[in-house]
Amino acid sequence: MKRGSTLFLKIAVIVIGIPVLALCIFLLPKIGYEAIEQVQKGSELAYIVIGILFVMYAATIPFYMALYQALKLLSYIDRRRAFSIDSVSALKKIRIVPSPSVVCM
Repeated sequence: MKRGSTLFLKIAVIVIGIPVLALCIFLLPKIGYEAIEQVQKGSELAYIVIGILFVMYAATIPFYMALYQALKLLSYIDRRRAFSIDSVSALKKIRIVPSPSVVCM
């Protein structure tokens, strides 16, 4: 594979991760603060919103682990080790990480 195409894929992986990071840093805390204010006013629906926020933050962990493994795999391809044990290991981790059983453990 040409170096230009792996560079394009690396940039694409980074571009996929940036909006999720921005969401976790800027938007979700604002929603959390609003939910906490509603809890203080006595709203029971705010507890559900806070639970959903925790689930959303927890879901970002396997998401970024998979993106990291994808970057590792692309670096193996750059070094002409696309069919090595390391690349197979990275592919297995990409496949396993987002599964619900890993998140629940």
